[in-house]
Amino acid sequence: MNALLQPLLPPDTFEQSSSMWVDEAIWGHRLYDEQLPWMVLLEFLNVFYHEVEKSRAFEEPNGLNMLKYKAAHRLYLRNILFNNPHLAEIRLNYPNDSNRWDEWFKRMKSATGITHPQFTYLKVHFHSFDDFCEVVSLIRSTSLEVNSNKRWTSKFVFPYGKECLYEDLDNTATTNDRRFFGRTGELLYLMLCRTQHKQALLEALTKRLSKTDSTWNSIIKCLQPTDDEQIGGDRANAFLPYVHHPSFDELAEDWLAILRLNIPGFDVFPHLANLAGLHLVKYQLGVSRQVLGLTSPLSLVCEVVAPKKTLVREISCDFYQENNLLPAQAVEAFITNIEMGTDWQQALTEHDAFEKCKKILRDKVRWGEDYDGSSDPQQLITSLRQAAMKRHRQHVANIHRNYGREIGLVSKRGTIKLRYAPTDALLKTLLFANVENRIELHQLLEKLHRRYGLVFGDKEAERVLAKDEFDKKAFQANSRRLEQRLASVGLLKRLSDGCAYVINPYRVEAG
Repeated sequence: MNALLQPLLPPDTFEQSSSMWVDEAIWGHRLYDEQLPWMVLLEFLNVFYHEVEKSRAFEEPNGLNMLKYKAAHRLYLRNILFNNPHLAEIRLNYPNDSNRWDEWFKRMKSATGITHPQFTYLKVHFHSFDDFCEVVSLIRSTSLEVNSNKRWTSKFVFPYGKECLYEDLDNTATTNDRRFFGRTGELLYLMLCRTQHKQALLEALTKRLSKTDSTWNSIIKCLQPTDDEQIGGDRANAFLPYVHHPSFDELAEDWLAILRLNIPGFDVFPHLANLAGLHLVKYQLGVSRQVLGLTSPLSLVCEVVAPKKTLVREISCDFYQENNLLPAQAVEAFITNIEMGTDWQQALTEHDAFEKCKKILRDKVRWGEDYDGSSDPQQLITSLRQAAMKRHRQHVANIHRNYGREIGLVSKRGTIKLRYAPTDALLKTLLFANVENRIELHQLLEKLHRRYGLVFGDKEAERVLAKDEFDKKAFQANSRRLEQRLASVGLLKRLSDGCAYVINPYRVEAG
C-alpha cells in the first residue's frame, strides 16, 4: 500500500465482530451504500450533538478511533408519527374531543417498544385533538423520504434540532439497526475530527444550529413526554484508517463555505448532505487510486445534458466506468500486497507455511478461521481474494454509483449507461461552496477541476484526455450548455463585454 496513506490498526479494545477486515482496512468502518447521504448527515448530527453536550466535539480525547456516544430512541415521537394509523378514523367517527382522546389512548396502549405507554401528556400539550392531528400531519409532511415504504422504525423527521434526532432501530424497536445508520455518519464525524479546520468548523456549525428557528424543534418536543429518556447503549467501533487525508480538509472547507453563507435557516442542510456525499465518493476513489499507486489526479468528465448524444457523453460514460472499477481493483491490490509482503514470503519458506500464512490473514484481515480448503498457502490467499471481492460487491462497491446518483452527480438520463451529468441542485451546491465573490465562468470551471476533478470545458478536458480523444468544439459546446443552465437558475450573467460572470446570491457582504 502507498506509504503516504499510513493506515492505522484497529485499537486493541475494538470489537472483533467483523468477519473480514479488508474494505475496513482500506476505507474505514464503514462505507455503506444503503445509508445514503441524508442518512449519513442524520447519523453525523446524532454524534455531533452528543459530543457537544460532553464538551468534546471534534476531539478524540480517548485516542484515535475510540469514539463512544449514545443516541436517543424517541419511541413516543416515532409511534405517534409513523406507527399510528388511527388518527383520521378517530377524528371522523368520534365528534367529541374527550371521546377522541380516550379512544386514541386506548388504541395506543399497544405502542411498540414502550413499556406501559402513557400518552396522556398530549392533552396538556395540545388544546384539542384536532390541533394534535394537524401538527402530526404537518410534521409527517416535512419528514425525510415522505413516501418511503421503509418500516416505521427507519423513518426520520427533518433535523430541526436535537429533539428530532434518534437512531435507526430494528423491527421490534428495541435495538439499533445498521441498515440506514450504517456507521458512515460516524466515519464522516471522524473525518472532521481530523481536519486542520475543526475548530473553525465547530464554531460555524454551532453558530448555524443556534441561529435556526427553534419553533419546529419545540413543536416536535411537544409530541414527546418530558421524561422520555430512552437512550441506546454506547455506540462504538467507528474506525477511520488515516490520521490525515486531503479529503478531510476539503470536506471541512466546503462545509465552512456553506455554513458562512446567508442561506436561510434549514436550507443549508441539503447542501451539507450533497457535499458529504460528494466528498465520501472522492475519498473512496482517491484512496483507491493511492492504494493502486496511481499518481494522476482523479478526473470526472461531466456532460451538461444535451438533447442528442454527444462525444462528451461517451467520454463521461468511459470515465465513470473506469472510476467505478477502482475500489474493486484496490481490494485486489490490498490482498496482493499481503501476498507479496515480507511476512508472507518468509512464511512460505518455513516448514509450517500454511499455519503461519493462516495466522497472517487472521492478524491482518480477521479471516481464515472458517477456511476449510486445502492446506496450501496459494489456495488460502485465492480463497481470501474471492471472499473479499464477493463481500466488497455487496455494499462498498456500490458507493460510487449510489451516492453519485443520490447527490445528482451520476445519471442515466438520455442513455442506458451511467455517466457524470450534474443536476441543477448539485451545481448550485458546488457554486455556493466555491464562489465567494463574482468570478468569470472559466475561473469557476478551473476551480471545479482543481478541487474535485470535474471536467466541463475544453481547457480542463485537454489536460486529462489523450490527443485522439480530445475534441475542443465538443467541450466548448458543453461549457456553453453549462452557461445556459446557470443563467436559467439566476446564477450567471453575461455582460456587454462578452464575459460571463457566476454569482453567489448568498455571499456574505464585507463589513
